[in-house]
Amino acid sequence: MKLNEFSFIDSHVHFYDMKHPTLHYGHWQPHEDLPLRELGNRNYLATDFLKEAEPLGMRKVIHVQAAIGSKDPVEETKWLEDVFIQTGIPHAIVGHVDLRAPNAREVIEKHLKYQHFKGIRDFSYGDYLVNKDFRKGFALHEEYNLISSIAVRWEEMEKLVDLANSYPNIIIILDHAGNPEFRTEEYFNNWKSGMTKISKMDNIICKISGLGMGDHNWTLESITPYVETCFELFGISRTIFATNWPVDGLYSDYSKVINAYREITKFLSLTEQEAFFCKNSENIYDI
Repeated sequence: MKLNEFSFIDSHVHFYDMKHPTLHYGHWQPHEDLPLRELGNRNYLATDFLKEAEPLGMRKVIHVQAAIGSKDPVEETKWLEDVFIQTGIPHAIVGHVDLRAPNAREVIEKHLKYQHFKGIRDFSYGDYLVNKDFRKGFALHEEYNLISSIAVRWEEMEKLVDLANSYPNIIIILDHAGNPEFRTEEYFNNWKSGMTKISKMDNIICKISGLGMGDHNWTLESITPYVETCFELFGISRTIFATNWPVDGLYSDYSKVINAYREITKFLSLTEQEAFFCKNSENIYDI
């Protein structure tokens, strides 16, 4: 990163077409809670994202599963490959695989027919991190050289530590900085305790993103302790930047997020800023 030159990789975005004939967006249906269901009132396409992100220095983008409840999750990857041909983004795709399912391997191999497929997110259910079938499917990440994307809250972090310890050769991306839901001192301490345990696992990368989901009226001052704690625990080399767009767009505009992180990271060297905003994601996802 050159002086006065700023660019970033957005490592967690969602594109969706509510009228797509085979894709279903379960989180954004009319019966879902506010404000998430408001996302279903419109489409959010790659062209919409480019209008918001390119003027601010977006270099590359990683798409994370948006379609939930589709009959065939590979349809989203296929659609996104077509989007890439048309727009030049996304540069990597993290798609859905039901890792408990007997056909998990077959689904992975279908995803891998598309060149930008790089990882798996399984929004599973129940106590899935210790489920035997889930772990059997999870092991396939290593065989196919795929990145795992997992979202947990502090109450589940010890189970994530055990998962990471059981599969030390699989890179796990902790989504949304461990999903801190509340902004109380007690919650912060519980969250930090869990994050401290997670940070000791070298194969877990902290994706700093989505902080608006637990802090709808966030300010620079309210999110800074969480960002700085992630840097403190994981180091710059095991953190990556993302916006969780357009979900976090329910609570702010894109430029506010980018400018906030630029301000928070001013204390980092230019090399460290380049690592956090760009290089770490490029290396992890090979993009």
